[in-house]
Amino acid sequence: MYAICNLSIVPLRAEPSDKSEMTSQVLFGEHFTVLEQTEKWSKIELALDHYQGWIDNKQFQAISVEDFQFLQQQPTLLSGNLVDFASSSKNQLLPVSIGSSLSFLDSSSINIEQFIYEGEKVFGKKEKKQLLNTAFIYLNAPYLWGGKTPFGIDCSGFTQMVYRINGYRIPRDASQQANVGEVLSFIEESEPGDLAFFDNQEGNIIHVGIIMDNNYIIHSHGKVRIDRLDHLGIYNIDSGRHTHKLRVIKKII
Repeated sequence: MYAICNLSIVPLRAEPSDKSEMTSQVLFGEHFTVLEQTEKWSKIELALDHYQGWIDNKQFQAISVEDFQFLQQQPTLLSGNLVDFASSSKNQLLPVSIGSSLSFLDSSSINIEQFIYEGEKVFGKKEKKQLLNTAFIYLNAPYLWGGKTPFGIDCSGFTQMVYRINGYRIPRDASQQANVGEVLSFIEESEPGDLAFFDNQEGNIIHVGIIMDNNYIIHSHGKVRIDRLDHLGIYNIDSGRHTHKLRVIKKII
C-alpha cells in the first residue's frame, strides 16, 4: 500500500501509540510506503529518506502504485515560504510549512481535494552559498525532538531540511548524516555550508550543525542559534562554556 500526507504536519512515532516518542514528522505532500497496518496505526517508510515509523491511519491519503511511481519520477518541487497556505476545493485553508512537497498538485488522481498553492516554490540544486541563507530562515525556531519545521525542529531535521530545500538529499538522523560526504581534517579546511558533527562520552554522534564563516556555527540547541566553533567543539556564547564536543567535519557538496 502507498500513501501521501494530505495534512500540514503529521507526527511520525516510534511505536503505534499517541503516547509514543515522535522521531520525525511527515510534511504536506510527502509520499511513503505502508509496511504494515493495525486497526488504528500504520508503519510507514518515507520515500524521501527511507525513514520508518508509525502514523495514525486518519492522517494520510492512500494512493495507487501508479501514483507512487509517478511521484518517484517527478522533479522535487517544494514550498519556499516560511509558512503559506494551500486552499482546497471546499475553500478550506491548510497551513503549508517551508520544505513541504508540491509535486503531487498537478495530478488529478492524487490531488483529489484539489489543493491550490500560490506561494513561492523552489526546485533544482542551488549553489552551496545559498545553504546559509536558507538556514537563517529557521533562526530562533524552537528545538523539538523529531521536528522538521520552523515551529519546532531538531538538529538533524534542521540540517536535512536546509539541504533539501536547496536540492540535496541527506539522511534524517545526525548519526546517519555523518556517514556521507568527505572528511575534513581541520575547521580551517571547511567552507560555509559544511556539516560539523559532535559526539558524547560513548563516542556516539548526537549533534550536527552547519558551519558558517569566521568559526561560527548555526545549529538547533534549545532553538536554532548561532555559536562559536573551535577545535574543542561548540562554545555557547550565552552560557560561556562548551556544550558539544567536536567529532568530525564533513563536506557534503
